[in-house]
Amino acid sequence: MYCNKKSRHPYNLYTRQSFELSLLFMTEQEYNNCVNQYADNVYRFIVKNLRHEEDARDIVQTAYEKLWRNREAVENSKSKSYLFTVAYNQMIDHIRKIKRIQLKDEFQEDGRSAQAGSHKNNVKKILMEALNRLNETQRSLVMLKDYEGYSYEEIGQIMGLNENQVKVYLHRARLTLRNYLVNPENVL
Repeated sequence: MYCNKKSRHPYNLYTRQSFELSLLFMTEQEYNNCVNQYADNVYRFIVKNLRHEEDARDIVQTAYEKLWRNREAVENSKSKSYLFTVAYNQMIDHIRKIKRIQLKDEFQEDGRSAQAGSHKNNVKKILMEALNRLNETQRSLVMLKDYEGYSYEEIGQIMGLNENQVKVYLHRARLTLRNYLVNPENVL
């Protein structure tokens, strides 16, 4: 037992340290709030990059499972960054696995003739082709910044880059997109 000099009331140092540490770690309620607050954003980010809903759901589920298992080591204030980082890394692992196995999903080729007359589908197709020309990192940066609206700092935390790297890589990605989209073959 120790004694606080101001109040002269004894208190247990272990209890105080445990209390202070419990304020840093995520509680079950905070975890549930995190699920409600970020699940859609994480899912949208992953599905836009993978373009496969079932795989995106699996990756998001795995990210939340890892957050749950590590909730005692994750501060609530950093849960968003932790989730996106885990989901992003899971997505990269998934893409690498697919490339190793060399499976290709070409289900969209059969549907092209039915959608050829629609201008909206044509615009979407050209934009997706432009995004597909980017590497994994550039595509993720564009999706996080321009589609999800995250700040450079948040994107850096998610992808393990510093803020300047995010800006440079994003600039290069946008140049690649612009060059593709202004090509006379792709002008709408």
